[in-house]
Amino acid sequence: MHRLLADLIDLLALERLDPDRFRGRTQDLGWRSIFGGQVLGQALSAAAQTVPPERAAHSLHGYFLRAGDVTRPIVYEVERLRDGHSFTTRRVIARQPPAADAPGQAGDAGALGEAIFSLEASFHVHEEGFDHQDPMPEVPPPESLKSERDLALAVTDQLPAALRTLATDERVIEIRPVDPRTPLRPRPMPPRRHLWCRTIDKLPDDAALHQYVLAYASDFSFLGTALDPHGVSWLTPNMQVASLDHALWFHRPFRLDDWILYAVESPSAAGGRGLVRGRFFDRAGRLIASTTQEGLMRRRS
Repeated sequence: MHRLLADLIDLLALERLDPDRFRGRTQDLGWRSIFGGQVLGQALSAAAQTVPPERAAHSLHGYFLRAGDVTRPIVYEVERLRDGHSFTTRRVIARQPPAADAPGQAGDAGALGEAIFSLEASFHVHEEGFDHQDPMPEVPPPESLKSERDLALAVTDQLPAALRTLATDERVIEIRPVDPRTPLRPRPMPPRRHLWCRTIDKLPDDAALHQYVLAYASDFSFLGTALDPHGVSWLTPNMQVASLDHALWFHRPFRLDDWILYAVESPSAAGGRGLVRGRFFDRAGRLIASTTQEGLMRRRS
């Protein structure tokens, strides 16, 4: 297995401190704070590890409370809200122990620290039932497109030094945009994006793991769609952009080591906030998951 994918699987596995408490290390992607998808994936992993394996996650709703510190680990506290006949519900609070108690990645398991993220997730036994879905958008196949990394490598000399490594390093999730955007020179565009994505190597045959990785990947290229109509990006001077909340629904089984189409749109931006929603389709055209997010979008004075 590719080392980057093995590292991501280890990142999402977590260390179990007691039956309802887990510790995860942090990953620095070069954004100065913890990537929201990491906290989503780890929190879902913590919740799922307290649920019978025959019950799969079908929805999660999370709130980003504070920017996480990439130099400190995260402790995930799981509350068992309900264990019903068909559904199981969990609440997860992600906290970072105080810096003095967390040299490097060691941390103090007993220190509570500040909450940086909260999650509620619901799990459901498999049932047969009615079945319908939106059609998959008609877009070029991934084999005809270049990856975001290849596009960045083609203009390496134009990238600011601080962004060069972030843009050109090999990535655990390969993304091939249908209509590429450049955050360095944004121009007004319709608030819609289509991106093919998959892991860079084969994942184990573990359906829950594929859900954790999709939660991780669902935060890539998402909120930026709400900025597109305004001709700005997260790199535009004096822009403040941050995720506020995130919801994700799993509809059908899938594999993320095969190409998945992420169709994203932004129906509204108002009051310093932007709303985005996305749909994931597999190569066969099945709608496998849906997601929404609201984020802060403001110009600093």
